[in-house]
This record gives sequence, structure tokens and C-alpha cells, in this order.
Amino acid sequence: MRSVTYSMNVSLDGYVVGPDGTFDWTAPDEEVFRFWIDDIRRVGVHLLGRRLYETMLYWETAAQDPSLGDADAEWVGLWNPLPKVVFSTTLTSVQGSARLASAGVAEEIERLRAEPGTGDIAIGGPTLAEQAAASDLIDEYRAVVYPVLVGGGVPFFPRRERRVDLELVETRTFSSGVVYLRHRVTR
Repeated sequence: MRSVTYSMNVSLDGYVVGPDGTFDWTAPDEEVFRFWIDDIRRVGVHLLGRRLYETMLYWETAAQDPSLGDADAEWVGLWNPLPKVVFSTTLTSVQGSARLASAGVAEEIERLRAEPGTGDIAIGGPTLAEQAAASDLIDEYRAVVYPVLVGGGVPFFPRRERRVDLELVETRTFSSGVVYLRHRVTR
């Protein structure tokens, strides 16, 4: 069965977006960006909310930029063909290899798990993760922790979630002080 993973950049105090709505502190250096390139290779389908989808739209046309670097071009080559499911109540259409969700998060995940395919079912965004966690559908939490305190904003972990026991599977410290933490849910 395909694993469901929730991965995002997060501040040390636990936020994916600061109180002012920005996340500029998550701009990856070359080493962290290379990590994300390698990580996306394990993904078979990516679930996104509207805000993250709109943020990632940049990559749909980035290949047309003549100044695009090698790492960015490699990311585009992996990200653009990757199947994506977008959850939105306001969008009426999406671009590229994305489709609008036709059901709720739990139903979409169960449908994707039942379909043949390889690679993780990756969740991007705390709202979707909260919905998947409420149905006990997340298998792994992957946090790329930045050495910054933003003081509030949108939390990585839902605040209403019940207790979830985790097993540390992997850690990695980057030269910039960013730390990757990968935890598997123990059931």
C-alpha cells in the first residue's frame, strides 16, 4: 500500500507561514533544494490546497526562463509531470498535470491507495494534513526545520489533533543549520 506523507518547511517554533503571511525564511540554499529534488523522486502523486497550488504555479512556466539554473530545471522536469490533486472550493480549473479533487481528502486518499501506482501520496499544506490526520491516514511526518522563530502564523501540526505516537526514522542536518526530521506513525 502506498504511504501517505506530510512534508513541509517549518520554523523552529512550528509554523509553515509566519503571522504576516510570509514564508520567505524558507528559501532553500543549494543543499536543501537538492534534498527537495531527491525527495520529490519518491512521490507518485501530490495533494495540494489552493494556496500551495497557486504558489507552485510558478514552476509550470519556469522552464521558459532562459536564466533557469540546472537545479531549477531538474526540479521542473520532476514537478511538472507529477500528478497533482488540488483541493479548492473556489478554483474551477487547474493547469498542467493537476486535477481538481472530486471528493474529500479521506476519500481521495483511499481512492489513490486503491489504484495501481508507485511512490508516496504526498500532502502539502497543513489544512489538508489536518483532515488526513483526523482520519488517521498519515503514515509519515517529514519536517524540514529552519532555525528561525516566527512567533505565530499557520502551524505545521493541527492543534486539535489527538495524540499520535511517532518513531524517528531519519534525520539530516544541513550546513545552513536546517534540520530534516522524518517520523513514521506507530499504530
